[in-house]
Amino acid sequence: MAGQTKLTGKQGQEVTGYLSEASGGPARGAVVLVHEWWGLNDHIRGIADRLAREGFTVFATDLYGGRVTKDPKEADKLLGALDWGRAAAELRAATEALRQRAPGTKVAIMGFCMGGALTLLAAANDPQLDAAVPFYGIPPESGVDVTRIRAPVLGHFARNDDWCTPDRVDVLEKKLKGANIPAELHRYDASHAFFNDTRPEVYSRDNAEKAWQRTVDFLRAKLG
Repeated sequence: MAGQTKLTGKQGQEVTGYLSEASGGPARGAVVLVHEWWGLNDHIRGIADRLAREGFTVFATDLYGGRVTKDPKEADKLLGALDWGRAAAELRAATEALRQRAPGTKVAIMGFCMGGALTLLAAANDPQLDAAVPFYGIPPESGVDVTRIRAPVLGHFARNDDWCTPDRVDVLEKKLKGANIPAELHRYDASHAFFNDTRPEVYSRDNAEKAWQRTVDFLRAKLG
């Protein structure tokens, strides 16, 4: 069963998003899913449902308060107006809420583009996370110390990317491994947002399928 819902964090704060319950028996674990700069749209809900079919309980957070766009200029405004500190608090509340729903559940965080950057931010701020999966997103160095991450990291990045450039990915990998953080970063011969099948100008089916299988295998290994 899936639907729009609110979860309540440990401190009583409510977080709004899309909940997709694990199918096929008891959940293997839980995943907080973080949307791109477009907002919590049908594409992200679809990813939540795909993960649920793999046996995970998934909560896709809504960091824009219900706002969604297909216009890059509007998306840039929404991203620019985002309070990253508040977003980090909402993501932590979401992970806590998932743990409260099923005590003992291991929780991962996963996100795309903006959500990928927030995935690493959340992992740096929450030592109790069990895994982190950023897709082509890296937070600003000035705002996040990624060496504080304690969860294993599986990263997916494109070689043709003006935002998460290959050089930035290399720096990220060096920092993570220098801090002895279990990190596996994959580079794909593709463009930024290659996983988004609603954007034919960048979507790469072969690379998306490869990244998906790696992600599912990783989550099963880390969440049990």
